[in-house]
Amino acid sequence: MMISRKVVSVTPAVFVIAAAVVIVCIAPAAGLFARDSLDAVLDAIEKRYAGPGFAADFFQHSTLKAMDISDSAEGRVWVKRPGKMRWQYSKPEQQIVITNGRRLWIYRPLDKQVMVGKAPDMFGRGKGAAFLSDMSQLRKNFKITLVPSQNPDYWRINLVPSDPGAEISRIVVSVSRKNYCIGQIVTYNAYGDETRIVMNNYDFKAALPDSLFEFEPPENVEVVEIEP
Repeated sequence: MMISRKVVSVTPAVFVIAAAVVIVCIAPAAGLFARDSLDAVLDAIEKRYAGPGFAADFFQHSTLKAMDISDSAEGRVWVKRPGKMRWQYSKPEQQIVITNGRRLWIYRPLDKQVMVGKAPDMFGRGKGAAFLSDMSQLRKNFKITLVPSQNPDYWRINLVPSDPGAEISRIVVSVSRKNYCIGQIVTYNAYGDETRIVMNNYDFKAALPDSLFEFEPPENVEVVEIEP
């Protein structure tokens, strides 16, 4: 295998994958709460996502405020508790972002390049999309408040990282009162940038073998080590 290696520094904001999530849920979990309290909402989320994981199609839109730049992408995502994720982009070009909870790989076939780093550096303490694979991280790693919602069908909670950084300043999550699914997540950084993802074809019973969250660089690619 012919693999070249070099080291680059990548801003963690690049890996803020989950931002706005609109989810089509199959059915609500039994015995969840309907009271308007923060603990009730968090209990409902944790119980709804207590299974091994899920898969879904996604559409992603990101905006860089200072540069007035926005871009969109789409593909399919697999998430497995705890800490495993695979974001497979099909448009505008193929790209795969994989983590097994320890290592992170970003494979760009057209560039013949794989970026490799430590998952905790990019997704640690619930940053970015990480809490989707372990909802208990919400209570552990964020200061959480219930905020008014313009839509009476949803609770709205504001998440401020307990250990904030430039890559994430806050996350706003909307939760369906009907089926306790996360209906929207909006992630902001310290610069006012915003990332949104819409998800559909949601599947809580998807097959999630551990091999789905591992990656072996193909031959004749450049391997780039990511410095946090």
